[in-house]
Amino acid sequence: MRYLVLIFSFLSIGAAAQGRRFQFAHISDTHIGGAATASDDLRATIRDINANAGLQFVIITGDITEFGADTELREAKSLLDSLNKPWYIIPGNHDANWSESGANSFRTVFGSETRAFQFGGFLFAGTACGPNMRMGPGQVPHENIVWLDSVLRHLPKPDMPVIYMNHYPQDSAQNNWYEAMDLLKRHNVQLILCGHGHSNHLLNFEGVPGIMGRSNLRAKDSIGGYNIVTIAGDSVFYQTKRPGLEVEPVWASARLYDHHFAADTTHYYRPSFAENGLYPFVAKRWVYQAKSDIGTGNVLSGNLVIGTDTDGWIFALDRKTGKRVWGYRTGGKVYSTPAVSGSLVVAASTDKKIYCLKDGKVVWGFMTEKPDVAAPVIEAGVVYIGGSDGHFRALQLATGAVVWDFDQVRGFVVDKPLVYGGTVYFGCWGNDLYALNKTTGRLIWKWNNGSTNRMYSPAACWPVAAGGRLFVVAPDQVMTAFDAATGAVLWRSRAPKLRVRESMGLSADSSLVYVKTMDGAVIGVSTTADSLRIDWRSPVELGYELAPTALIEREGVVLVPTHSGTVWALARKNGELLWKYKASNCMVNGVLPLGGGNYVISTMDGKLTCISVSRQSSL
Repeated sequence: MRYLVLIFSFLSIGAAAQGRRFQFAHISDTHIGGAATASDDLRATIRDINANAGLQFVIITGDITEFGADTELREAKSLLDSLNKPWYIIPGNHDANWSESGANSFRTVFGSETRAFQFGGFLFAGTACGPNMRMGPGQVPHENIVWLDSVLRHLPKPDMPVIYMNHYPQDSAQNNWYEAMDLLKRHNVQLILCGHGHSNHLLNFEGVPGIMGRSNLRAKDSIGGYNIVTIAGDSVFYQTKRPGLEVEPVWASARLYDHHFAADTTHYYRPSFAENGLYPFVAKRWVYQAKSDIGTGNVLSGNLVIGTDTDGWIFALDRKTGKRVWGYRTGGKVYSTPAVSGSLVVAASTDKKIYCLKDGKVVWGFMTEKPDVAAPVIEAGVVYIGGSDGHFRALQLATGAVVWDFDQVRGFVVDKPLVYGGTVYFGCWGNDLYALNKTTGRLIWKWNNGSTNRMYSPAACWPVAAGGRLFVVAPDQVMTAFDAATGAVLWRSRAPKLRVRESMGLSADSSLVYVKTMDGAVIGVSTTADSLRIDWRSPVELGYELAPTALIEREGVVLVPTHSGTVWALARKNGELLWKYKASNCMVNGVLPLGGGNYVISTMDGKLTCISVSRQSSL
């Protein structure tokens, strides 16, 4: 009966509409490189769309690929190029979070990660969704927020109706959904389209109708599918279409109109920073706002805080004022936490180059075969760093000359390696963990977690070691302890109520491995026990947590970063909360102690926030 009512409504409005009527196809979540049928499902959909002369264009709302790999992106582009009508595409979280190119290849292959075009009197505008390179909730990149603001401020007519596209639903599934929503609601936004959920849903985002389109994958069906969207008069109608079959009845409809949000007094949830007022002894000293996201931690070099951003900059700020002292712009996004030795700064860029800078000027640059997203480590005049090109290299700090080159890495490297004793340890997005001789680069041992799913790799955590043991956590929710010398697994444990993921760190006395679980517990695991033994546990509960950022201990304080922009400071002796500070609503990439109770907090929305803590105690 519901379908009959919707169809009747469709026919009535279509007959009454004065001129405005057009159709387009909405494809989402193709996941090329994932399911065995993904490419065939997309081919079938493209053939079906090409045979329909009534469709004016196609939009594809993200998760184009499974792993963001260059080969997957190129295959998707090759398939989509066979469409016989215009198509507009935006990335999803799968295209960005595991991208070997640092989310650059999507721009290279498809031209841009944002889209804006006009059709039928509407502006269609789409942005990326994140998370880029670091697991967490989604986030519209800061540079995309700036772009969207510019597009909306330069509409042909101020009241031009807007249809917004993003892979994620525009709610708290994205850390900064409210930034996009607040911009859109200053204008005549009438509809929001998304994917991500793999199934059809009619939604509502703060009064704006939203429609989630199904995945193109067949899943347990015999054939995949997409949606045919009809805009007629003042309404939109959605119908599922499976290739080769008749279009299905209208399953969703919404009225399109100017909501005049300027006069809307409805209160919608926004993140609160009121908790900062509970700790008056924690004060904000300065804030630096980049023009783009910041996807890395920071390091201290004398009186300078060294940082990077996704606009390609490696930069230095005065530690006291936050004022920029120098900057060097690379040719690609930077997701590499820098390393410092003396006056030299080393960081990798997705322009396929590893840089060594002094006072913002290039000392040397080392070209690689693919974009670089890993963090370097410097020890005894040697730079150790992994790549996306199957290599892990040791370079002379002074000259950039190759000391050795291990070229047998399966998958790409994104983590910061650990140099422990005479060995370099690192993981990769190929389910492998490597141990190399730090002098020769010779493989000492390699361990594989046995999974066929690359997303379970021990790749994003920064390994730690103590007492001849190496420790990692991974997205498979398993913590593993190895004999550091031989690679023998000493213990490997998954605790159902303690779902580990990627966030860990070593205590100052090396007796504990701090681990933050997905359920918001912070625990200390013994580095000497013969099994996963919890010797320390904080009474605080963080809530659901995904940020992979490392935990650190300084001066008896355990600093815990979160995916919602808050840093929790816990007492080492008993885990009690000393203070917390919310710098943003976006993920914390790192906490840099400056000494004297001062810290710099890096958050994904392009902010570096310096705080000063006058006393390390709870109220």
